[in-house]
Amino acid sequence: MAPFGIGLAAFVMIGAFMDVVERIGLFRMPLASVGQRAIGLPRSTWGTAFAHFGLGVTLLGIVSVSVWASERIVALKPSQAVSISNYELTFDGLLQRSGANYQEAVAKFTVREGGAAIGVMEPSKRTFASRQTTTTEAALMTRGVSQLYLSLGDINSDGSISIRLYHKPMVLLIWLGAVVMAIGGALSLSDRRLRVGAPKPAAKPAMQPAE
Repeated sequence: MAPFGIGLAAFVMIGAFMDVVERIGLFRMPLASVGQRAIGLPRSTWGTAFAHFGLGVTLLGIVSVSVWASERIVALKPSQAVSISNYELTFDGLLQRSGANYQEAVAKFTVREGGAAIGVMEPSKRTFASRQTTTTEAALMTRGVSQLYLSLGDINSDGSISIRLYHKPMVLLIWLGAVVMAIGGALSLSDRRLRVGAPKPAAKPAMQPAE
């Protein structure tokens, strides 16, 4: 279903601006005339185009995450590495840090792409002594419109640590499409022709003096 989903997303995004292309005469008229016609279009027309284009962008993000997302659950010792998609994460070691009201175990991972280091991810586990609770702080790395997500599990007796690693390709397109749709809605609402005003009260007839 991936080709169908991508094709549908492309159809929606291309079709979103086809009405605009026809109305401004793109590829049929001189550029000066095209620019003037584009400026003269109602804001509601542009709003509709942007809203439908944003829907296509969101759909593309949903399809990409649903089909190509990957997950790894492994236990690593220091200096060991795990690969996911085109990335390799090396476990450099576990550090202990102190916060204002907690103790924190931080796992340091060096992230490489194509053999070159591109960053560091540091997921952690925080222990709050006063409440006797432990929370997990996940690490997130954004690459373009894709993201790597790394979460710590249990620390094992042999010195290894369990991790859960996700790669979400094009996941940010979901939110980017929502932003584009919001912009389209704002453009449409700003068009005065589409505003509905409150009805004016009917004028009362003038009082006639009694004869």
